[in-house]
Amino acid sequence: MRDDFWFFEGELRDSGFFSVCGVDEAGRGPLAGPVYAAAVVLPFRIGINGLNDSKKLSENVRERLYDEILVNALGFAVACADQAEVDKLNILNATLLAMRRAVDNLQLKPDFVLVDGNRDPGLSISTKCVTGGDGKSASIAAASILAKVSRDRFMIKMADKYPQYGFEKHKGYPTKLHYEKLCEHGPSDIHRVTFLKKLGMSDCGN
Repeated sequence: MRDDFWFFEGELRDSGFFSVCGVDEAGRGPLAGPVYAAAVVLPFRIGINGLNDSKKLSENVRERLYDEILVNALGFAVACADQAEVDKLNILNATLLAMRRAVDNLQLKPDFVLVDGNRDPGLSISTKCVTGGDGKSASIAAASILAKVSRDRFMIKMADKYPQYGFEKHKGYPTKLHYEKLCEHGPSDIHRVTFLKKLGMSDCGN
């Protein structure tokens, strides 16, 4: 693993913060399903081969790293805000809510949190936002993997419940196949109504 992947964690340790948590989300862009967030506290400079931003990894590598992170993490938690909360709060506020839930669910309480992006979720713990943090911080990268794999697994389960939409293929993201299935069948209970309205698709299938 690159040494610079621990830059933020090392800087915080030099300032007296030894339990550093990384936080990231998955699923802001899909038309269906929850937005997920994960919080992870890793042992400093632990070697996890291939750890990186989840978007830069194949599904098989993410699955492997997911298991490795769970085994090695000092603490971790995954949480979500469902599609109803996305519609009620908007996607940004639902994402921040999922992040707060993930941190609140940690059994090991960190003394500092590194959050991917530029929006502070409003935690009761000292926080630093890191734009592009999933490619800069080992802790945030680990959180990105847990959030992504957890959400993908949920959407695969939803494919069994709603087989007509092909969720196992696109995970709810706005692909050509997803648009075709929406226009053929109309929205399901897990589609984000506000997203469909913006696309003019809320009446598709009716």
